[in-house]
Amino acid sequence: MILRLLTDKLLKKMDDHKALIILGPRQSGKTTLVKSLTDQISTPYLWWNGDDFQVRSMLSVLPVANLQSLIGDKPLLVIDEAQRIENIGLCIKIIVDTIPGVKVIATGSSAFELANRINEPMTGRKWEYVLLPFSYKEMVNHHGELQEQSTIQHRMIFGYFPEVINNPGNEKDILTQLADSYLYKDILTWEKIHKPDRMEKLVRALAFRIGNQVSYQELGQITGLDNETVERYIDLLEKAFIVYRLGSLSRNLRNELKSTRKIYFYDNGIRNALINSFNPLEMRNDTGALWENFLMTERLKYIYTHDFWCNRYFWRTHAQQEIDYIEEYGGKLHAYEFKWNPKGKGKIPVSFLTAYPENETSIITSENYRSFLGL
Repeated sequence: MILRLLTDKLLKKMDDHKALIILGPRQSGKTTLVKSLTDQISTPYLWWNGDDFQVRSMLSVLPVANLQSLIGDKPLLVIDEAQRIENIGLCIKIIVDTIPGVKVIATGSSAFELANRINEPMTGRKWEYVLLPFSYKEMVNHHGELQEQSTIQHRMIFGYFPEVINNPGNEKDILTQLADSYLYKDILTWEKIHKPDRMEKLVRALAFRIGNQVSYQELGQITGLDNETVERYIDLLEKAFIVYRLGSLSRNLRNELKSTRKIYFYDNGIRNALINSFNPLEMRNDTGALWENFLMTERLKYIYTHDFWCNRYFWRTHAQQEIDYIEEYGGKLHAYEFKWNPKGKGKIPVSFLTAYPENETSIITSENYRSFLGL
């Protein structure tokens, strides 16, 4: 079993009375992680699955006062796929506030539904974590850095979803199924999107634009959607942990791009499945984009698992000067350019260095990425 970096963090939170909320994309390993936690603490527990119609029906009609009788004497309640249950936030709040000695762990595959039903009533009553597919660092911990380094090109194409990692040779079939509407079926179900083909067109259009600025107007022309709907759909895709946005840094220079954004995928394999492209790197023209998406997402996994708080941006001017990625912490800007080929030209624009003198800069290549990924 591949040990998740969140495990120790979660175990340390088991002794207080706050609920543990674990969010992340479908099939990222949330259920497996929680089962490993229950095995390690050896505490009697009750398991509710939000995908189970009987569980949903029971909790939708049962008076909340009867939650105590449902839980009985179990000190631990696990609610898997909690976002599927109506009023789940209120249920968890009542348990935390009124039933002493019961710890709640809830998992959710989509942030928007679980968050909408939890954030307000659960203020101050929960610890919230994000579990993404396996990380480079977790795989290094599992089987050593030399082996993981030797597979990095494979990971750039097929990604890190647990089922993909655990079934070598079947990557294409697994990713094709994952990239189908299963990954965003929550969106199609809850948001009552009547033209899912346009959502699928949008996701594919985003897949072709990783690492580039995106225009809602251009995406609208491709998909037949208006700008507001494009933005709303992207927001839903982000909350379902399929894509995420990166905003631009704009403070000192008049010609800096302001209200613009880049979009990345949480997993390279899903991105490649959406455009049905699994060719090796030497046969591709998007290696640079795959490398950038890989590094961005692996860095995000590091941020999530190490409580590393920073502001995140990219930078570009109207004169086409740009920096791939910037983190702001410790009173400084830390600027990064990503180049797959170590011999490729990469430099930080002089105009950026002049405008933001408090900075540190790095060119991240296939030869020196270890420290960027937390190794």
